[in-house]
Amino acid sequence: MFAPEYIPLPKNIKFKYNGKPMDLSLSAEEVATFYAKMLDHDYTSKPIFNQNFFKDWRKIMTSTERSTITDLKKCDFGDIHAHFLSESEKRKARSKEEKKAEKEIKDKEAAEYGFAILDGYKQKIGNFRIEPPGLFRGRDVIINCSKGINIPPPKGHKWKEVRHDNMVTWLCSWNENVLFSNKYIMLNPSSKLKGQKDWEKFEKARKLKGCVGPIRDQYLLDFKSKEMRIRQRAGNEKDTDEAADTVGCCSLRCEHIKLHEELDDLKYVVEFDFLGKDSIRYYNRVPVEKAVFKNLKIFMEGKEPGDDLFDRLDTSSLNAYLKELMDGLTAKVFRTYNASITLQEQLDKLTNPDDTIHEKLLSYNRANRQVAILCNHQRAVPKTHDKAMETLQNKINEKKKEYKEIKAELKNNKKDEKLQKKYTRIKEQLVKLKTQHTEFDENKQIALGTSKLNYLDPRISVAWCKKYDIPIEKIYSKTQRDKFRWAIDMTKEDFVF
Repeated sequence: MFAPEYIPLPKNIKFKYNGKPMDLSLSAEEVATFYAKMLDHDYTSKPIFNQNFFKDWRKIMTSTERSTITDLKKCDFGDIHAHFLSESEKRKARSKEEKKAEKEIKDKEAAEYGFAILDGYKQKIGNFRIEPPGLFRGRDVIINCSKGINIPPPKGHKWKEVRHDNMVTWLCSWNENVLFSNKYIMLNPSSKLKGQKDWEKFEKARKLKGCVGPIRDQYLLDFKSKEMRIRQRAGNEKDTDEAADTVGCCSLRCEHIKLHEELDDLKYVVEFDFLGKDSIRYYNRVPVEKAVFKNLKIFMEGKEPGDDLFDRLDTSSLNAYLKELMDGLTAKVFRTYNASITLQEQLDKLTNPDDTIHEKLLSYNRANRQVAILCNHQRAVPKTHDKAMETLQNKINEKKKEYKEIKAELKNNKKDEKLQKKYTRIKEQLVKLKTQHTEFDENKQIALGTSKLNYLDPRISVAWCKKYDIPIEKIYSKTQRDKFRWAIDMTKEDFVF
């Protein structure tokens, strides 16, 4: 579904050039509003952004406008900006009736455009609305549908192409003209097709559990191979289109590791320091087996810092080898396996059946944190962290005071049931606040969501919730529950990855 057609500005709202009001053509005015809406944003203070905008805006202008408007610094978008701020305030001040009427319109649109028929079943679509026009425009849309189905484009538009490809899962595609990447409209994560794909992915990782021992035994034998190529087998999933200087195992360079015969009372330590996935720095010191250490030393001999560490290996040959060990095995399957088995082991180790719900949830998040550390899912400490910690501590101090008062009061009125209930409630609230404080601080540099959504078998979490009577809502949001509906419906409390 496309965004609504552009509505021209009211006659009294004017763009000004060199201090004088100026009427713009409809297209030039529309693009001017894109910029005006961003005046409060830091982008409009950046010279490159302004240069790019002005260059593209002039392409939209008429020849008369181009000859007049030659300097962005002389352009005054103030009235337009103020107009949209006013409109925004009006939207915030809408009545309940107005909001209800808008919701009814959106619900009607969702009923018409929000579903697709897949193999005879009605399936929900993810986001069926195409991004509205902005400073960077371009929506040449390809529709993917069944043969014989006629889907008329919106009035005044036409499809770039109507395709009938049942080998892909997208329903609609277009190319955005900033990074020239493809954007897609897909089925909703709760759809049958998505659930089936997820189940297959985690079952494949679960299958690896049964043969990972022999595979790792083979690694040990390969360390002593006469062929350097076999000694160098490692994992890599780097996107070849990625522009940043990020690395995976296969693309590690000599400059990314340091070897220490002994470090901090540990023998054979490898010190890693490089940019990993999403340009997140990976730094770690890992003690390894003597054979691994010895091989790494050999791989670095006679090389410059910028040379490849594993110069006899590439991704395609590695994945071909992995498929010999297990059908469908790739480095990503190892990642999913390692993440899921770590969560299972950590939950078994950390969960105390006698703990409160809040304490059990702390154990769950600590287990999840170990997975995030394993997968290097780091983040910068939020700017609001210290302030949030201070606010939480103040709440704890207030609750402690309240707890002491009620405890003293209860000492003299032990049989007062109402007072007893109040005491229990305040005690639970204090435990919850302390747990939140600990959890918030422990996770300040860790992004827990990535592994939970992509690498952790949801059946582990669902089984844990059912076993310890934890509401599933405490682990998964509504969107996540929709995505993992298949796991919630099929998993029993005795499931083990």
